[in-house]
Amino acid sequence: MTSAFVSGFLTSLSLILAIGAQNAFVLRQGLMRQHVFAVSAFCAISDAILITLGVAGAGRLIAAAPGLISAMRWGGAAFLIWYGARSMLSAWRGGQSLQAMGTNPPALWPTLGTIAALTWLNPHVYLDTVMLLGAISARHPPPQAFAAGAILASGVFFMSLGYGARLLAPVFARPRSWQVLDLLVGLVMWAIAATLIAG
Repeated sequence: MTSAFVSGFLTSLSLILAIGAQNAFVLRQGLMRQHVFAVSAFCAISDAILITLGVAGAGRLIAAAPGLISAMRWGGAAFLIWYGARSMLSAWRGGQSLQAMGTNPPALWPTLGTIAALTWLNPHVYLDTVMLLGAISARHPPPQAFAAGAILASGVFFMSLGYGARLLAPVFARPRSWQVLDLLVGLVMWAIAATLIAG
């Protein structure tokens, strides 16, 4: 049981560590110190749901519904193109700093709406979290212990990313740093959108 738990933890952590749209958004919220717990918890809970579905065998249902994956692929690509364009525009305008960003935080629900789209409209989430982790869990019985380790890894990662981002606060006190971050976020969003469009 301990071996399955550790395998689930390490496997999940290795998949989450890749820089993606979701991670970039959590990092940005952490830097701005805006709705950090809510955003990090949303990502962790979403992963917990997806991991549980994967271990329960939902990957087979997803594989049997290619039309659903295709619809999510195009919807996710459209959203990422829009979000990337918004980040690029922010980078081009510049003039932001950590102090300025934190003065007037956006409302919670629009923020959660954005992270929900970045999480649930990304078909890679289903392929990695549901299908891949679900398949790997079958090789590390009991699957419940594997799932528990994977879920814990997700929670630790997102909370660490959200709250650990404040360690970079001195760097992001400079407007130029925000321009670079927004540029990188925009490029990441567009790169992921391109991979979705390319299939």
